[in-house]
Amino acid sequence: MASLKINAIVLFILVSLLIGSSSAQLSTGFYSKSCPKLYQTVKSAVQSAINKETRMGASLLRLFFHDCFVNGCDGSLLLDDTSSFTGEKRAAPNVNSARGFEVIDNIKSAVEKVCPGVVSCADILAVTARDSVVILGGPNWNVKLGRRDSRTASQSAANSGIPPATSNLNRLISSFSAVGLSTKDMVALSGAHTIGQARCTSFRARIYNETNNLDASFARTRQSNCPRSSGSGDNNLAPLDLQTPNKFDNNYFKNLVDKKGLLHSDQQLFNGGSADSIVTSYSNNPSSFSSDFVTAMIKMGDIRPLTGSNGEIRKNCRRLN
Repeated sequence: MASLKINAIVLFILVSLLIGSSSAQLSTGFYSKSCPKLYQTVKSAVQSAINKETRMGASLLRLFFHDCFVNGCDGSLLLDDTSSFTGEKRAAPNVNSARGFEVIDNIKSAVEKVCPGVVSCADILAVTARDSVVILGGPNWNVKLGRRDSRTASQSAANSGIPPATSNLNRLISSFSAVGLSTKDMVALSGAHTIGQARCTSFRARIYNETNNLDASFARTRQSNCPRSSGSGDNNLAPLDLQTPNKFDNNYFKNLVDKKGLLHSDQQLFNGGSADSIVTSYSNNPSSFSSDFVTAMIKMGDIRPLTGSNGEIRKNCRRLN
């Protein structure tokens, strides 16, 4: 047992060193001279996309999460498959699920017009995630920039690194710990489920098979649009936050306390385990949630970025230069 603890400590130190060495080169003013119109250009395009479809804000935020959890925040998620290259888009957590790639294409094109060849796709994901949160009523923060884009992607790392909706609390904690994020960071980042929708396939097992930690009337409501049998209504959507699905707030945590978490992995955060007290705190204190969410987003953005002469600045986010 002692050797396991020592190994865990060594792993945490190594991950921290990996994150720290590259992230020290990221800065909030990275493009202040080379692309002064970056922020207004991105914000305008994100606002336009959310005006067309409110759900897109959550989808764009999720792209950043799914990018950072797979070998760092390096834009690898955005690469399309080719005859000689397998990307991450068809990995289990992403296929028929990750969306908003066309919006990222539009933002990249707009940024290329004002400062060609300067801003990475990885950084565009980071700014887009922040803008989506702000536009939907969430907190603001200064985004650290200076990432470069990967020349590789890993479908296998996406399959193993991104925790699925079926995860229990231990799996969630270990998945986040593997990239240097604490249990508190994990709970705060899960609060991103205050916005967005989920497909019936991702919550069917919960609403039909779970009873102890599931409000019965909530289950019946969700069952009305998600048939029990697989293959029927698989793509039917339900809001992750039943109270204010299009507003970034702390109602997600209030739902968990009321046993109305949509995904199994959501309700695991409030199920008699070590995360209960954090959920209770966020459900009662929206400013505490906002503050911890910002801290965790900045930490997540620091995961293993490519900087200096590593990687490249892609001209098209979908393919290598």
